[in-house]
Amino acid sequence: MTQTLSTYEQQAIDFLAATNTEFLATFKKNGKHFDDDKDFRDIYKVTLKKGSRSYSFDFGQSIMNSQYYQDTIQERTYTLSGGCRTGNYTINAIEKYQSGSRPLKLVKGLPPTAYDVLTCLTKYDPGTFEDFCSNYGYDTDSRKAEKIYKEVCDEWLNVAKLFTDAEIEQLQEIQ
Repeated sequence: MTQTLSTYEQQAIDFLAATNTEFLATFKKNGKHFDDDKDFRDIYKVTLKKGSRSYSFDFGQSIMNSQYYQDTIQERTYTLSGGCRTGNYTINAIEKYQSGSRPLKLVKGLPPTAYDVLTCLTKYDPGTFEDFCSNYGYDTDSRKAEKIYKEVCDEWLNVAKLFTDAEIEQLQEIQ
């Protein structure tokens, strides 16, 4: 049985092939990736390698595609952070079930695709901090905004080192 790729997935695969870029996503852990995460998600180390240049970074998979626990009897599902996908059970219920009175099955998540990662990359120069804050609704007095800005600038510099201007234009077309 062959699986057909979406147009979006195919765009990403075609971009990697056209730019001779290798894509590797390796599972690291399930945890909180962003400072304001309320739920756990799968975190991957992603490496983009093109010739002798490479860029590695952590990628937080969507919560929907991350691993979770499922009650083997009543088909309830739980996130690893203790929140629940259905029902109103807490981490205490998970601990009770894990103790042996009711087994929980770990349902593995899906690894990120090249499309998932490439669409999230910074593809434009973020400009000045003031421009960044204005464009994305951040307060220029916010330390959180400054931290995010620095991370975006770092990502942009790595993307610009990895790809030519023409390739970045192709990358911008992946939607």
